Amino acid sequence: MKNFIEAQIKSSIEAKEKILKDGQYIEQIQSIVEIVIQAYKLGKKVLLCGNGGSAADSQHIAAEFVSKFRLDRKALPAIALTVNTSVLTSIGNDYSYKNIFERQVEAFGKEGDVLIGISTSGNSENITLAFKKAKEIGITTIGFLGKDGGENKNYCDFPLIVPSEDTPRVQEAHIMIGHIVCDIVEKELFGEKVDE
Repeated sequence: MKNFIEAQIKSSIEAKEKILKDGQYIEQIQSIVEIVIQAYKLGKKVLLCGNGGSAADSQHIAAEFVSKFRLDRKALPAIALTVNTSVLTSIGNDYSYKNIFERQVEAFGKEGDVLIGISTSGNSENITLAFKKAKEIGITTIGFLGKDGGENKNYCDFPLIVPSEDTPRVQEAHIMIGHIVCDIVEKELFGEKVDE
């Protein structure tokens, strides 16, 4: 058991080291931060969606924006499209599960907002449809993806693809990236500027 635990920890570290050592990922995270900051400066909001563990990540990241990450500051508008069971089950029943996020993007999204779709496989049809609807409205789309980015990468403006085939490692990297984004956005808007 000890060896298995150590192997899992090493695997998690390796996935994050790949991100750390490849300047492309750092630049992508910087771009995402800049997009979110610009949206907030313009009085816009962030929408987030995902399935399963990625739904939980959507809620987690939204909570960091609305409540706080580190600083006591003004709340930032962020909505996880994964939390209203009446809306989710109504859309799933009246339309289809694939439409659960698309309909909410149509209802809540406004031009200039940001949509972060999270999918470890990159092949979540409901994320693809949400991205398509967002583009119709004029919402900037960001994908936190895994594996090879799947279909989702073709429908978002900024696909960030974690370099791993292992779902748990992808999820761990997604929440790490989400935390980095929240941390820098908060500091840039309300605290000390982050050094280049």
